[in-house]
Amino acid sequence: MIRVAIADDEALIRGGLRSMLDAEPDLEIVGEAASGRDAVELAKLKRPDVVLMDVRMPEMDGIAATERIVGQGLPSRVLVVTTFDLDDHVYAALRAGASGFLLKDTDPDRLADAVRTVASGDALLSPRVTRRLVEHYVARPTPTPAVTSQMSTLTEREHEVLLQVARGLANAEIAARIHLSEATVKTHVTRMLGKLELRSRTQAVVFAYESGLVQPGDDPGAGT
Repeated sequence: MIRVAIADDEALIRGGLRSMLDAEPDLEIVGEAASGRDAVELAKLKRPDVVLMDVRMPEMDGIAATERIVGQGLPSRVLVVTTFDLDDHVYAALRAGASGFLLKDTDPDRLADAVRTVASGDALLSPRVTRRLVEHYVARPTPTPAVTSQMSTLTEREHEVLLQVARGLANAEIAARIHLSEATVKTHVTRMLGKLELRSRTQAVVFAYESGLVQPGDDPGAGT
């Protein structure tokens, strides 16, 4: 059973998300929060697998709440669900450690799958968000020496796994592409994140663009 918490300052939105997820036999709603501060406390108390997090909330916004939840080492993964797809929200959420980012106009039948994807440890970005992320890095400067130094700590296999993570592939897809078991891929992902001092797969995507490993226009389906 995947345990889910919902954080949104609008009761109507919380109710709508709850009704959509309550119909899923493998998902359980364990609590709701109307502010970022309450979302952090809820994550501490209930320790849900996934927190559906709005961005604009009183007391503490969803970005700050995400950073608190991730930074305190809580087991909850954060899936940001918001009306806004502005660049600053996208990048702030990713850098804060969110595991996924969906817009509220996402088809309802995809919401449950998104929760399952994030709960499994994979990253999830809507196509619109991914496109904006790519466009943001079109004119980025050459990677700094610090980023280059971090990249040099990776083994060849970890470097390859980072590339596939940055292209948006799940562990099972990476395993099939580079001919490893899914468990081995998970191990490489964990080690890669540790060496790069990253807290989530979405942060790895940002790092890959910042380092120049992935270039705008790269074909996600291309081999390494």
